[in-house]
Amino acid sequence: MNKKKKITVLLILLVAEILIGVGIWLTNTGGEKHETIKEAMRDAVLHEENHVSLFGIAVNPSLIAGMIVTAVLLAFALIVRIFVIPRFKMVPGKFQLLLEEWVGFFEGLAKSNSPHRNRFLGAYIFAAGSYIFVGTLFELFGFQAVTTEGYSISLPAPLADINGALMMGCLSYLVILSGGLVQNKFRGLLLTLKEFSLPVSMSFRLFGALLSGMLVTELIYFYLQLSFLLPVVVGVLFTLLHALIQAYVLTMLVSMFYGEVTEPPKKKKKKSKNQAEEQQVAEAA
Repeated sequence: MNKKKKITVLLILLVAEILIGVGIWLTNTGGEKHETIKEAMRDAVLHEENHVSLFGIAVNPSLIAGMIVTAVLLAFALIVRIFVIPRFKMVPGKFQLLLEEWVGFFEGLAKSNSPHRNRFLGAYIFAAGSYIFVGTLFELFGFQAVTTEGYSISLPAPLADINGALMMGCLSYLVILSGGLVQNKFRGLLLTLKEFSLPVSMSFRLFGALLSGMLVTELIYFYLQLSFLLPVVVGVLFTLLHALIQAYVLTMLVSMFYGEVTEPPKKKKKKSKNQAEEQQVAEAA
């Protein structure tokens, strides 16, 4: 980098710092927040306040976010099935390649971890991974909702609510249980019931990971001096990282446990008559 470029970069950084300082000074009106940082962090975990009205019923904002994410995914799948898939080519374009890689990743994950029964498993982990990924990215858009008390809040990720995370964990456990029951009958049922803590561990792992990113972003947004440039970096990095990692971790765990409970029992090889006679002769000698 030559001298002129260095000077240009320094000037841009200096102007950016000045603009941030001016923005903080102009927006610092001294207005009071309707809740303290302690109350904001507590409500982000427990959702005791800041409820949203749904047909006259006060519900957690995560429920509204989950319904929006589900509707978006279903509409996107319908559009792709009707307008995109019939136009697939032998030499794929960028969008076709992206779809094939996304579907192929979960299909390969299912086949590698459950070689005996993987068709339904591949479909489920594809749907679960897509929901976790898109649902986690949902909070980046900052869609606003009005609470029952008249305050404006940003809709969180659906799985940042413990109820949503528990349902995802329990549903994954039921998928594993059904696979073991269909493949190995009573033996598969016992193998699945042996891992009775699996839905709780998967749910809390998913909930804790997504909640940590939301709490860090909430903390940064709460303080005015930090809420101009830093949330763009922290929010995007945390959200993207959690979206990728949690989608991979849950689908990997489900496919691994599903593969274990659907593995057929090993059959014992029967010894031939000659081998039995030779063994008896060897033991007698």
